[in-house]
Amino acid sequence: MAHPKALAFILAGGKGERLFPLTAFRSKPSVPFGGRYRIVDFVLSNFVNSHIYSIYLLVQYRSQSLIEHVRMHWGLSSVMKDHFVTVVPPQMRMGPEWFQGTADAIFQNVGLIQQHDPSLVIIFGADHIYRMDIRQMMDFHLSNNAFVTVAARPVPIEQASSFGVIVTDDEKRIVGFQEKPKKPTPMPDDPKRAYASMGNYIFNKDVLMEALAKAQKKKQHDFGAHVIPDLVETGKVFAYDFATNVI
Repeated sequence: MAHPKALAFILAGGKGERLFPLTAFRSKPSVPFGGRYRIVDFVLSNFVNSHIYSIYLLVQYRSQSLIEHVRMHWGLSSVMKDHFVTVVPPQMRMGPEWFQGTADAIFQNVGLIQQHDPSLVIIFGADHIYRMDIRQMMDFHLSNNAFVTVAARPVPIEQASSFGVIVTDDEKRIVGFQEKPKKPTPMPDDPKRAYASMGNYIFNKDVLMEALAKAQKKKQHDFGAHVIPDLVETGKVFAYDFATNVI
């Protein structure tokens, strides 16, 4: 399937308090992994190997180690203007505060979206360790004419209470969210597992811009808690089953 123009944002501002003392002097995405690599290398590799080359890395806490790593190891083409990995600090568009949440991090950088004018905006976290062909998730998004697609990982039902759980119908259309529920709703076709949100999203650009403007007026700053649940009633929000992703 031919893919429309896409712009990627990687959210790399996490404190990583559960990894202390590894995060005493650096953010979670810049924690070393396997020698000279960093946790952020997983998501960057996933994007580049999926032929998505326009990438903004949004940093916040103790970011110098991450900035230096990206500068030294992730220089893309200096000839093609849409091939880049660029580190972006908080822009503080609304005042002196840093990013107030995942949606606010993107809202502070809507100028970059307007500048590039992509059809799709892909927003992923920087602290997951996994391999993924993101093009397959894009194909799912496009084939369903979705407004938003959320990556969902099947987990055993007894472990699902530790995650944000996605409730879907038989067509993988999202009908609800449960934040660390005591009694998680299972997958429609598997009573022993539930869908856990991976915090990775694909948005149609126009849908995202309108949703961010509405959320900002309501002082709502998070995708998982506010922006995406508000879009569920459109019937155009889908869950992409990460287990179907084939490398």
